[in-house]
Amino acid sequence: MDMVKIKRFDICLVNLDPTIGSEIKKTRPAVIISPDSMNLSRLNTLIIAPMTSSIRPHFPTRVNVLFKKKKGQIALDQLRAIDRSRIVKTLGQITEETQDNVLNILSIMFAR
Repeated sequence: MDMVKIKRFDICLVNLDPTIGSEIKKTRPAVIISPDSMNLSRLNTLIIAPMTSSIRPHFPTRVNVLFKKKKGQIALDQLRAIDRSRIVKTLGQITEETQDNVLNILSIMFAR
């Protein structure tokens, strides 16, 4: 996967196993959260947020998403740094509106 340019807000199929405790498991779609300055550098790590089909309507750290006609959520409470070797393939990208929602919630999460 190292030949493919991975960009912020791409949706990639990512192998998250092995996991511990309450971490989201399995191979599943995830949104690339790290900025392109990091993604396009020689770093071998990316910051991702896994996607889930389990809808938690009252979780302020979850962003609703519709991707390939499936409803789900981006779990910003499960942010994780991964090695690029965990990426299986690129699936697409989240919409501009969803990108704005992700950035808004991240700014709230990491505000002073």
